[in-house]
This record gives sequence, C-alpha cells and structure tokens, in this order.
Amino acid sequence: MANQSTLTEFLLMGFSNEHDVQILHSVTFLFIYITAMVGNVLIITAVALDHHLHSPMFFFLVNLSVSDICYISTTVPKTIAISLTNNNVISFRGCVTQVFLVVTFVGAELALLTVMAYDRYVAICHPLQYRLIMNWDSCIQMAAASWISAMVHAILETTMTFRLSFCGSNIVGQFFCNIPQLQKISCSDTKINEILIIVLGFTVNSFCIPIILASYGYIFSVVKSIPSVQARHKALSTCTPHLTVFSLFIITALFSYLRPKSLSSPTVDLVSAVLYTVLPPVLNPIIYSFRNKDIQTAVWIIPQKFKSLIA
Repeated sequence: MANQSTLTEFLLMGFSNEHDVQILHSVTFLFIYITAMVGNVLIITAVALDHHLHSPMFFFLVNLSVSDICYISTTVPKTIAISLTNNNVISFRGCVTQVFLVVTFVGAELALLTVMAYDRYVAICHPLQYRLIMNWDSCIQMAAASWISAMVHAILETTMTFRLSFCGSNIVGQFFCNIPQLQKISCSDTKINEILIIVLGFTVNSFCIPIILASYGYIFSVVKSIPSVQARHKALSTCTPHLTVFSLFIITALFSYLRPKSLSSPTVDLVSAVLYTVLPPVLNPIIYSFRNKDIQTAVWIIPQKFKSLIA
C-alpha cells in the first residue's frame, strides 16, 4: 500500500448536512440494524437449541445468517456514527478493511445461496440418496469452500483497488468505501480494474447462477410429476424462502452494478447501495421465519429452552 503516504484518509458521504435529517437517518438505520441483528440471531439460536433443525438445510441457513450479521455490521454502524458525530472520516486502513469485508460477505452470500439451491435439489429430486450425498463432511466442505472462495475473490478485488493512486480528492461518493466510487476518485488509469471486476463478476455469476437456475428447473419438473397436491405444496414450501431470498439478492445487486449510466446519480447510487447492503440482511430472516413453520416453532420455544438450560 505505497500510496498510503500520499493519502491517509477518506471522507464518506453522509445522507444530509441538516441536523434533523441526520438524527432521523441515524434512528432509522439503528432500527434497521437492530431488526437485522435480532432476526438473524434468533435464527442461529433457534437452530442451535432445537435438535430437530440439525440438518444440512438449516446448517447452511445459519451460515447465511452469520454472513448477514457480518455484512450489515460492516457498513451500518459506521454510517450511524457519521450522522451522530458529523465526522465522516475513515482511515485508509479502515477503508481497505471495509472494501475487503463487503466483497467477502457479498461473495459468501451468493456462494451459500448456490449451495442451498443444490441442497434443495438433492432433497427433492434424490430424496433416497439425500443423507448419503449431503452428509456432514460434504456440508462442512461446501460451507468452507463458500467462505474461502469469497475471501480469495475479496483479496483480488481489494488488492487491485488499492494498488491505484489516490492523490487528488478523497471524498467517496457513498456512505461506505465502495470500489466503483474509489475508482472514480483515483488518479490512476482504472481500465484494468474495471475489466477485472467484469471478468471476476462474470466468472462467479456464470458458475453460481446457472447452478441455482438448473437446480430449480429440475425441482419444478419433479414437483409437477408428484400426484398429490399436498405433497407438491410441501415440496415447494421448502424452496419458496430460498427462491425469494435469492431473487431479492440478485435484483438489488443487478440494479446496483449493471444499471445504465443514464440512471446513475449521487442519490440513485446512494439508494441502490442501501438496497443491496441493508435490505437482504434485514429481510432474509423475516422471509425464512414467515415461510418456514419449523423456524417459527423453534423461535417460539427459545424462552422454554433457555429456562430448561438454566434449571
């Protein structure tokens, strides 16, 4: 990081310079953050305490909740602090760390959603072989591969971004350190970086998204052939939460990164960043809680479980 001697800090963009709006923003984001934390912690606790949920599907759901907690914690507390203190400075090292963590958790989210789609495919299309294919060793290996691949991707993106020179403006046009915004204020040629992002994004998406779509293609074809309406509904009910979460993640990410430049403006960029960094961690536990009766039951009996543990 040789260019750290040239520039030692960045300035993050706040949502407003008006005190009342800053207070409103901090209160709103604090509520959102608490909601996300409570929802994801409840899912993790429910799965940990209920032995009926000790299955591959809920194991991957716990990993997704851990990712969501870390994801929203990387950006939201900092922007709340900026609004409350009116100090929008982030150190060079802090910016590097934030970029690395954001890319890691975005990558982990997509990888875990891919593994979860494969899990549903095996469960519905090959139910008799499910325990053999989705054994605990395989589940741990797939979860580890998801996290490791996300971190490798993040290392590449972060290294390439901070090899750029920052010798002019240090104002990042976003409420967190965002790679496209950092490229805008760099005084280096960013063409190689832009190509790298496209290549890495295409590589990752061309692996994960086809697996998810193919999994659901097979799932729907099998479900259509099930004669019992009740059995069809039960099979689809296990897939609906995952499909909803995946759709939410992909739509917000595509809008943020692939929208045309004609739709780009500071306000739109800010709103799109909120969509893909804040919305999934908040809505994912809500979606799974509403659509999965096992999770609902496990959450309601958490107080009884704690009482029995204390006793």
